[in-house]
Amino acid sequence: MTPEAPGGPLLLDTHIWVWYLDGAEDRLPGPMAETLREAGRGAGLLVSDISVWEVGTKAARGRLRLTPSTAAWIERAGRQPGLSFLPLDRQILLGSTQLPGDLHGDPADRMLIATAALAGIPLVTADRAILDYAQREGGFAVLDAR
Repeated sequence: MTPEAPGGPLLLDTHIWVWYLDGAEDRLPGPMAETLREAGRGAGLLVSDISVWEVGTKAARGRLRLTPSTAAWIERAGRQPGLSFLPLDRQILLGSTQLPGDLHGDPADRMLIATAALAGIPLVTADRAILDYAQREGGFAVLDAR
């Protein structure tokens, strides 16, 4: 759970993706911001398609403001160097329903964890519930972005 670069791609939790794309790296500790910049230049930053859904949902509810629009923001995100979208598939969808132990029912978090576990890609997050779950249950790598 350290901010050390694992040398491969990184899966970004939705809030990390938004912070990174909107230049709010000040929300990330210095070493984590550098880890993300390095990954963006090298092996890559991955964003699950569930994060597109989550961003759209938050914007529609007024909990997130994206300019000039949500669709334009997503389009711009898809053109960022070093960033790729990772599609959801049936294995991830099913895996999200079969996670061990106690985890809240947020479908986006569950799909991100399942993606990280199944693909063997570290999940970058500042979400305490996910970090605590990773420490309790294991089964997937996580980088603490707090």
